[in-house]
Amino acid sequence: SLGLLAARHTPAGSGPGPDGRRLQAAEDAITAGEVDLARDIAREVLTRATVPAERVRAWMVVIESAGQALGDVDIVFPQALADAGDDPRLLALVHYQLAWRGLVVEGDFAEARQEAAHAAELAERGRDRRTELMALAFQASTETLMGHPNAPATIKRALREPQDPYVACHHNGVGSARYRWLLMSDRLAEARATITALLREVRRRGMVESEVHFLRLLAETELRSGHCGRALDLARESLRMARDTGIGESASATLASLAEASGGSTDRALALAREAVGHAEEDGDQMYLSRALTALGHAQLVAGDDRAAVTALRRVRELELGLGITDPARGRWHGDLAEALVRTGERAEAQRVIDVAREHALRLGRESVLAVLDRSEAQVRAARGEQDAAVAQLTSAQDRLAKLGNGLEEARAAFALARLRTLAPALGVGRAGAAPVPGPTSYDEAARLFRRCRALPWLRRVEEAAAARPKQQPEVAPAALDGLAAMERQVAALVMEGATNREIAARLFISVKTVEATLTRVYRKLGIRSRVDIVRLAAGRRAK
Repeated sequence: SLGLLAARHTPAGSGPGPDGRRLQAAEDAITAGEVDLARDIAREVLTRATVPAERVRAWMVVIESAGQALGDVDIVFPQALADAGDDPRLLALVHYQLAWRGLVVEGDFAEARQEAAHAAELAERGRDRRTELMALAFQASTETLMGHPNAPATIKRALREPQDPYVACHHNGVGSARYRWLLMSDRLAEARATITALLREVRRRGMVESEVHFLRLLAETELRSGHCGRALDLARESLRMARDTGIGESASATLASLAEASGGSTDRALALAREAVGHAEEDGDQMYLSRALTALGHAQLVAGDDRAAVTALRRVRELELGLGITDPARGRWHGDLAEALVRTGERAEAQRVIDVAREHALRLGRESVLAVLDRSEAQVRAARGEQDAAVAQLTSAQDRLAKLGNGLEEARAAFALARLRTLAPALGVGRAGAAPVPGPTSYDEAARLFRRCRALPWLRRVEEAAAARPKQQPEVAPAALDGLAAMERQVAALVMEGATNREIAARLFISVKTVEATLTRVYRKLGIRSRVDIVRLAAGRRAK
């Protein structure tokens, strides 16, 4: 449910008569999560009410009860506008909901922002501070997601006195808008304190919908901080409440998927993400569809299905471009897409993803996003054979993520660094005659960091990588390899270990087709016919 009636807004002229009391009951039902009951009461009132304020108030209940499926109540908006007439207070209510329609149904952030600003102006003219605050909070949230430069100023406007205590803690109120801005600005401690206080207040007031929402946001904060076990518990609680009440199921399933992929079960993460995608597609909600696909792509990446992750995250990129979302801190999918592209051998596209996201992250000062992009770019460089630059960039990214308190992303950088350092001596990557890469070549540090985060799926990946690492690098005949390029030497070295083409592709972050093409060139340059001949070449060198 989207958000104004839960604030128990009563327009002027909607008095305490029988219909007024029925509408109060409907609004209380919305607050308690009884959306079907609320809609039935509102429809009953509309069969006989003639007072414009009561009719508009009833239309607002009908709209609220539709939740994210606002396209199902399109016919309501012209009727509500007609009943509102030229009353700025009533018009403000309708335009506030039109702002939500612009976002959810049309997928147009610019239209949503314009409608919210218009609603705020109407409410100010009608001296309706409550609606004005809600509209300003919506405008601020939209501007934050758009990466609009006015976002901080709009939040400041929404925080001015006088405040409305109920709106201040509403899930679409200014407190929530400020929390989102803090989280996207890497101010994790302030974000946690803000959302914890909001959650405490809505529980005290019995605001069920807001409780579901704030549980989810607190889970997101803990996930960003690397507290995966705590995030998983909160996400599961939010999902249970969402399913019990029918409120925000798609959003709660999306966050639960992200939490499962980081701290629980990848199978469960995949199932939840697909469920969320289905809900969003059924509702025609492009904004939540992009979030659900982000969760799906992330779960596929953690599960090792890089091609599927690329497909899902490319759809996210297209959706956000259409929505007008430019702030890479909103979905934080760019690093996952770039890393999956590297592993499927599409390095040029990976670099383009990084370059576009970095431009916006620099403009908006998104430090943690920049560090994640550097982690991804280091893997692009490693795939190009730029060993020293890749190690330096990964080391810097890990240090910066640690300072920002992004525990899980820090651990992922340590994992990428361990893989690179372990493979480097065997693969002949880097400058000719370069000194050995400094630092440990084991996976102990990555495992320690993932264990600290309780990131069980990632910890399993570290253990698998550590078990698969070469125990001893085979000697390679220098004269035979002089004519090979860097990538060809890497592939040949791994063939000498007995690695399959799929294993080579995974370890070098390239596609199986790229491995096959590289092997064909190796055969031609060495004058041999098969991978068996490569192994024999190494065996002959050791026998000398």
